[in-house]
This record gives sequence, structure tokens and C-alpha cells, in this order.
Amino acid sequence: MHRIKQLVPQGIKNIYHLLQAVLANIVYGFPSGKLKVIGVTGTNGKTTTVQMIAKILEEAGNKVAVASTINFKIGDKKWVNDTKFTTLSSFAVQKFIKKTVRAGCKYLVLETSSHSLDQYRVWGVKYKIAVITNVTREHLDYHKTMEEYAKSKEKLFKMVSRNNGTIVVNLDMENPENYLKYSVSNKFGYTAKNQNAKNYDSKLKIIKAENIILGMNNSSYQIQNIGYRLQLPGEFNIENALAATCAGVSEGITLETISKALEKIKNIPGRFEFVQNDKGFNIVIDYAVTPDSLEKLYELIGKIKKAESSTKDSIVGKIIAVFGACGERDRGKRPIMGNIVSNHADYVIVTNEDPYGEDPAQIMEEIVAGIKSKRENENFWKILNRRESIKKALKLAKPGDFIVITGKGAEETMAIGKKRVPWNDRKIVEEELQRI
Repeated sequence: MHRIKQLVPQGIKNIYHLLQAVLANIVYGFPSGKLKVIGVTGTNGKTTTVQMIAKILEEAGNKVAVASTINFKIGDKKWVNDTKFTTLSSFAVQKFIKKTVRAGCKYLVLETSSHSLDQYRVWGVKYKIAVITNVTREHLDYHKTMEEYAKSKEKLFKMVSRNNGTIVVNLDMENPENYLKYSVSNKFGYTAKNQNAKNYDSKLKIIKAENIILGMNNSSYQIQNIGYRLQLPGEFNIENALAATCAGVSEGITLETISKALEKIKNIPGRFEFVQNDKGFNIVIDYAVTPDSLEKLYELIGKIKKAESSTKDSIVGKIIAVFGACGERDRGKRPIMGNIVSNHADYVIVTNEDPYGEDPAQIMEEIVAGIKSKRENENFWKILNRRESIKKALKLAKPGDFIVITGKGAEETMAIGKKRVPWNDRKIVEEELQRI
């Protein structure tokens, strides 16, 4: 059956998905028309941006619902997203929206993947605001080319244009004009690099981060002379915060209120999340599953190490990487990711990560093909069992070292064949720390 499905062109499958979406909207009564729906798309930063937007809306006194990669939320009720889908099926989406309406929410912040846009899973959703964080290499197993991948993201902006809503675009990303070209009532652009608008559009309102200071565990900046402090490190989190700020401003929320909301966010599960321990290790868990997100993650860790070396007399620790690549996804990025990690880490442990129906050993070999600067069993290892790979990292570590575990973030399961096996990187780390 799986092979038969593979033979059916995606365009034919999408006709079926569209019919499903139409039926789902009819069954649930087109519920999104009773909400203000904010869609967040992009390669990296979607989940964090969604959480930030929700916090801003709540700070302004609104009842908010969230559907994201890591969680669902309706008002005060929150639960983990254990489906392994960023955006659910059309029936599940419409059912969730109906619940949101019944709960009396004013806003829904919906993380919107390229797959869901291409497959009409969100057809009928009345998006008021579209936010794009960035577009870098991902999902080429499905979209085939970066051009097609980028075009799939544009579908969200077409939907908002039809509703004469608001668009929010990262001016620091490649080709922002592809998303700014749509006719809408409000256009916002944001930048952490002081980019000029390049005369994209006279309607464009620009939110700039100025006087940026990057700390080891936090960051600060100003917007129009108003101070912002994030309890999250990295310039990429400032970019996420700017996207959320634009969404908030578009809804009439003051910059002062937005600043208060963002400062209250202490962490995003599975996004540069530290695991506290008494061993002196810096253990970081991060979802990073793309070349771009890995590069930015390790650049941030490099900056933290450099800052530590300038303030401490002790020897700066080494970086121990634990990572893999997802099965049945873009194979071309695997050696690229291997190369990026090996260039930044002192020790590299390649392991299993959601193989689905693929041979996990073969996935690992494709990653290893990009590792040029390491010697096997000397400073890099292939360990199929992910728990054993974490144990190896902890065994190698000394006080001050960074153990960086990427690929799964806050996920609660691992996809092995058709099974979903309970798994959480943080829980496994905590269990193994107890055994040291």
C-alpha cells in the first residue's frame, strides 16, 4: 500500500486533501471566521515566534489559543503535541478551531507548515495575519527545489491578501520582496541588522532592533528607545521577538506592553534548553534539524564559550555533539549537517533520530559522509542507540564542557517504522545523570 501511494502524483493527492478540507469546514461550520487567526510560517523559529505572539496577546488581556509543533493551548489549558506534525490534518485543525471558538478565545496563533499549505490542510482558515521568519533549506524531499519550497510559503500570504489582512516579513531573509508584494491592509518588516526598506513599499512599517547586546543566557535591544530584555540568548531569538512584536503592534498593543510580555518568557521547551545538573556540564537540548539552525546554534555556543573565556581563569570546555537526521526526509542535507557539526564540535557522536521506514544505519552513513575533520573512535563515533550516545557524551564530558543534543527538542516520541516509541531527550539525560 505504501508503494502504491508513492506512485500517485502529489497533485492528485492534493485534490483529495482539498476535498477533505472543504468537508471539514462544512462539518465544523467554518469556525475560523469567528476568530482572529495569526499564521506563522518559515523554516526556523516558527515555534518560538508562536509562543511569543501568544504571550504578547495574553499580556494585553486577550484569551488566546495556540497550535504549534510543541504544544496546544486553549486559554489556560495546555497539552503536549505528540503527533509529530507541525500542522494537523484538515479535520483535526477545524475541530481544534471549533473548540477554540467555544472556549471564547479571541485569537488563535497557528504554526503553519509548508506541507499544510501545499496540501490544503488549512484551506478555509480565515487568517488575519501572516508572519514569515525565514526560508532556508528544508523539506526538499517533498518540494524538490528551494523555489518550490519558498512558493509554498507564499500561499499563506495569498490567503491573507484575499482577507485584506496584515503581513509580517523578515527583511534580513533572502528575497523578502517575494512576500512583501502582496496587497494587504498592513505591511510590517522587521530587522536586527538595520536593513533599509529598499523602497519595497511605501506602506511598509519597519520595526528595528537597535543597540543589541548579546549575553550568555539573555539578550537586550531597543525599539524606538524602548528597552527590551529577553531571557533567551542569540540574535535569532531577537529576530523571533521582532516578528512577534510586529504582530502585536498590528493589533494595537503598545511597545511597552510587548516588552513586558517578552521579558516574562524564561524558556521555550526544546529550544536552546539547558538541563540543570550538579556535574558542571553545560547540557543543551535543541530542536535544530536544518543546516541553517545548526549553524546558528553552534555559532551561539561559540560566542558563549568566547565570553566565558574572557571572564574566567579556568580552561574553556569542549563541545560534544550528539545528533542524527530524520528518515524519509531531505537526504541531501545529511552530509551538510555532518560537516557543520564536525566543524564546530570537538567530539561528534552520530546517532539515531526518527528513522521512520529508513535504515537508521544508512542515514548515519550519509551524515558521516560530510564529516571530514574527525577520526572515528578518536573524536567521532557512530552509536545507533540514542540513549547509549547520550551516555557516551556524558562519559566524555568534563566540568565546563558543552554537551549539545539536537534533532528532537521537546518531542515525546521517536518514529521507528510505523511505531511511535516514547522518547524525550531531556528525560533520558536526567535519567543518565542520576547514574553517574
